[in-house]
Amino acid sequence: MKNTYKYRLLSRITLEALSPLVIGSGNKNIKTDSVVAKDVNELPYIPATTLAGLIRHSLPEEEQRKWMGFQTKEESYGSQLILSEAKILSEDGKPIDGLSNEESIDGLNNKEDAVKQLCHQLPIRQHVRINHQGVAEKNGKFDEEIVPKGMRFCFEMELMSEEGDNEIMDKILSTIQSNGFRIGSGSRSGFGQISIVSILHRKLNLSIPEDLKLYLSKSSSLENIWEGFEPYTLAENTNTDYISYELTLQPTDFMFFGAGFGNECSDMTFVREAVIQWDNDDRACIIEKEKVILIPGSSVKGALAHRTAYHYNKLKRCFADDKSAEELQEYVGKKNEAVKLLFGSEGDNRGKNKKRGNILISDIIKIPTEELEKKVLNHVKIDRFTGGAVSGALFSEEVLYSPENSFTLELLLYKAAITEDKKDKEDKEKVFKAFETALTDLCKGYLPLGGGVNRGNGTFKGILKKNGETIYE
Repeated sequence: MKNTYKYRLLSRITLEALSPLVIGSGNKNIKTDSVVAKDVNELPYIPATTLAGLIRHSLPEEEQRKWMGFQTKEESYGSQLILSEAKILSEDGKPIDGLSNEESIDGLNNKEDAVKQLCHQLPIRQHVRINHQGVAEKNGKFDEEIVPKGMRFCFEMELMSEEGDNEIMDKILSTIQSNGFRIGSGSRSGFGQISIVSILHRKLNLSIPEDLKLYLSKSSSLENIWEGFEPYTLAENTNTDYISYELTLQPTDFMFFGAGFGNECSDMTFVREAVIQWDNDDRACIIEKEKVILIPGSSVKGALAHRTAYHYNKLKRCFADDKSAEELQEYVGKKNEAVKLLFGSEGDNRGKNKKRGNILISDIIKIPTEELEKKVLNHVKIDRFTGGAVSGALFSEEVLYSPENSFTLELLLYKAAITEDKKDKEDKEKVFKAFETALTDLCKGYLPLGGGVNRGNGTFKGILKKNGETIYE
């Protein structure tokens, strides 16, 4: 039988998480509402189905059907693209694939790999859904296990082709390298940003005996480095699908982004997570969580969405005095048209009318060179009639004071969300203006972030850049 796919386009990709990843397994346990997907070694991994779905979604429908297959009642066609699971890299930069052996030759246990050790106690991110009045919604508390920033993964792709044309593989690799490519859930709330560390590539013609022999010598295990791979030049990122915003923020006072629990010193602690750093020799170093400053992207998203809705209603001349309490519900929170367009919508109770957000945001994670200055603030609730303390109402919180550190917040706005559908051009211009005004408010110190904002926490001063050009300073 004639082999119609005589060409094989092979690629090996190593990527690094620039922000934490959420690759859900669909399970939960006693510690968290959502556990990340884990392999046979109980280590995080990215399923091949996740990668295939992301790649398929990035291609035009015609190319989806041609290269990744389809199925209808009348006919079906298999995928020509084969993907492996993405496995994590160990402390020394090698993929961990297959059953892991922790014992040395003499039968004594080696010192456990630092990356593996971190994977046994993955961070758990707490979330609280806040309504337009600034208070927690009923049943709005949930948490999820995450893969920390800096974790590296390796996976391989194989494309079967009749012509041996590199064009489609180049397109896929270019997509993976683009700034808008995100992996996992929560990509609109701070998670999923990646960078490509390296790409290896090789095209083989199986009708040539030398190429066939080389192809058959390739192992399916990611641990075994195939000698046939050659370096692939990373393409320059020229993605123009997004409008890029960069905010350089300087805190003016205390910051507080709660971890959702306390310790022996305070009732509520500052959120912290360990991160992984790689040196020039591709060796991993674990940065302890006490040395890391974290501003969750979800906290920034919520504040921006609320302020965008405020400015949009102002531009539309929609004021509370003119509306009843029932009518106002259509103009606030997630029902606001500007919020739905930019930040997405969960739909109704039946899950209908869902809409994906058009803004990509990442966590702000910084590792300062100097020791962080922490402070525990005590609070007590005062009885408004007696002026004395309410019994049992003493509480404390751990805040962070870091005015010498500046933070960079990056946002990407999908350009088509504003430019498409010319009949709503005027309204979308108002949405666009409201969003940029909200960003400016953040830089002016008018829009605080985090907890305790009514007590003076979370104010910033900063500079706003749009596509590299300063629009507020």
